[in-house]
Amino acid sequence: MSEIDLAGNGILFPAQAATQVAIASVTEISPEARLVVRVRNGDQDAFGELYSRYAAMVHGILLARVPRVEVDDLAQDVFLSAYKNLGSLRNSNAFGPWLAMITRNRAMEFYRREKKTEELVDDVPVRASSLTEATEVLTIIRSLPDAYKETLVLRLVEGMTGPEIAERTGLKPDSVRVNLHRGMKLLREKLGIGVRS
Repeated sequence: MSEIDLAGNGILFPAQAATQVAIASVTEISPEARLVVRVRNGDQDAFGELYSRYAAMVHGILLARVPRVEVDDLAQDVFLSAYKNLGSLRNSNAFGPWLAMITRNRAMEFYRREKKTEELVDDVPVRASSLTEATEVLTIIRSLPDAYKETLVLRLVEGMTGPEIAERTGLKPDSVRVNLHRGMKLLREKLGIGVRS
């Protein structure tokens, strides 16, 4: 029986109307959730759209945690895993945070599986270049606490705004703002750049 039938003669009482409004607000579906539903129904193009929306986030999280040469392969692993396990996602509205968790777990798994090797180094002088400087800065960012390094890479390397980072990762906007502020302060200190007041 529908809610209206339960109310008797199609008249909704105030308490029942409030319940229906509450049910409607809980079941609002985000654009990403609609894409998730489409993928679950066999629409592979919808997964391509999810990939487009979240590729920068996945790339940034991985870049903050693993060597640069591994990022592209691991990003593909993350999306493949997400595609295969999409059925386990309980709340379609939480696709971004769920994907961020898969990405972080994949980065940790990389280090568990990584075989330690020792690289032979030729005595070749390295010239200072913007790539070398960028690599040095990325190394410093990676030395920061997880919350700071992830948001800094998403902001500085991937070019995502604070609100985009919050939306995609599931973090609160205030947390992103604080992490960016504190992370930039630490980064400036480690780079020897004067800290702004």
